[in-house]
Amino acid sequence: MSEKPKSTGAPAHQNVTFPSAGSTAHGYLALPPSGRGPGVIVIQEWWGLTNHIADVADRLAREGFVALAPDLYGGNVAHDTDEAVRMMQELPVPRGVELLSGAVDHLLGLPEVTSDTAGAVGFCMGGGFVIYLAAADPRITAAVPFYGVIQGELPDFSALRAQIQGHYGELDGTIPVEKLDELRAAIQHQAGITPDLRLYPAGHAFFNDGRPETHDPRSSAQAWQSTVAFLHDQLG
Repeated sequence: MSEKPKSTGAPAHQNVTFPSAGSTAHGYLALPPSGRGPGVIVIQEWWGLTNHIADVADRLAREGFVALAPDLYGGNVAHDTDEAVRMMQELPVPRGVELLSGAVDHLLGLPEVTSDTAGAVGFCMGGGFVIYLAAADPRITAAVPFYGVIQGELPDFSALRAQIQGHYGELDGTIPVEKLDELRAAIQHQAGITPDLRLYPAGHAFFNDGRPETHDPRSSAQAWQSTVAFLHDQLG
């Protein structure tokens, strides 16, 4: 692990390693200017741990959170859609959840983290993993999937503790509105929790400002403001 940078009034960030799922995992850790705050896991898109995901962690740190973005691809980043699909398919959902639970272990063990539970924010593939992780790990009490892609069957939500605020594009052909209705109904039935699944006049990946072909600035700003308020409400 690299030496922690000194506080300069801006978020401090570093690459970190930690034990997870029987091996050594890597990630990107961002600390708030105060040095302490509630913990949030940031889960990558199918591209990998890109500059965009690191920037999301930095943005969360500026809002007062300790943000950890675990690297689910072991340092690899996809450069085109075919490669991204292959890399996502090579990461089985149970293995991804196992790796993410290890990241939660590490995050909640940090002395800088003031919360007893954690939030999770993820995008595309990572948005789906937010849902899978929250269903499997009751230490996640605030879940924020952005256009979360569910791979295969919905998980069992009977152990879910997290409140959920989801952000989806109504023009996103990969996640039809009826799929959101199925997700909402399953969570309500199995966990007794009503997720807040919000629609925006945008398409898939509307939050990714590194991809101008999909980025929707207005929808992104609205979703981000809601996300930060939600995480503070749930985690402190």
